[in-house]
Amino acid sequence: MIHRSIRLTALFAAATLGIAASPPHPNWNATVGTAAQGAYTLGNPAAKVKLTEYVSYTCPHCGHFHKEADPRLRLTYVPQGKVSVTVQQVVRNPVDLTIAMLTNCGDPKGFFPRHNAFMGAQDQWLGKLETFTSAQTSRWSNGEVPTRLRAIASDLDFYAIMARFGRSRPQVDVCLADGAVMKRVTSQTEAASAAGVQGTPSFAINGELQDAHDWASLAPLIDAKL
Repeated sequence: MIHRSIRLTALFAAATLGIAASPPHPNWNATVGTAAQGAYTLGNPAAKVKLTEYVSYTCPHCGHFHKEADPRLRLTYVPQGKVSVTVQQVVRNPVDLTIAMLTNCGDPKGFFPRHNAFMGAQDQWLGKLETFTSAQTSRWSNGEVPTRLRAIASDLDFYAIMARFGRSRPQVDVCLADGAVMKRVTSQTEAASAAGVQGTPSFAINGELQDAHDWASLAPLIDAKL
């Protein structure tokens, strides 16, 4: 109540003196937009530096980059409105496709929390993936595509991750069968290849592909543009 009174007093004083009150600072960490091929963008649409991350969920180097870079981007560059981040999904295998479909399952504003959840837990589910035999994973490559993706989601406990976001198993199954989303994810992979991306993680700054594949080499390039 005291803070509210101080705020109202300040606004009254500004009005009395003929001074325009400053508009509230945008929460760029909660600002989500869309880019080409339906990729999602976080941050100020007018940011001076527009960073594109080309990532594959089963890429260990992508997981390492995420853990190292995401806190810095979220706590400094993005909140200040200096940098926006676009995640462009590159599908290399059925597990990549399954996770890409799941990160697109639900409200677009929830894309980045879902993306962060899968990347943050990569050590757990990727480690489990490495314990399966070819016989166990054969059903990932046979039958209708939605059936394959459901098998992957079940075997790797992805339904549990999605439950954190209020998505029931039937709702997740609907998402895994969404042809429009699958087409969008596939088009992102094709666009990455057309842009010259040869491996993940790769990065573009303001549309220009960079010779950097980790945070240590990328950060100076971002700073130079700022």
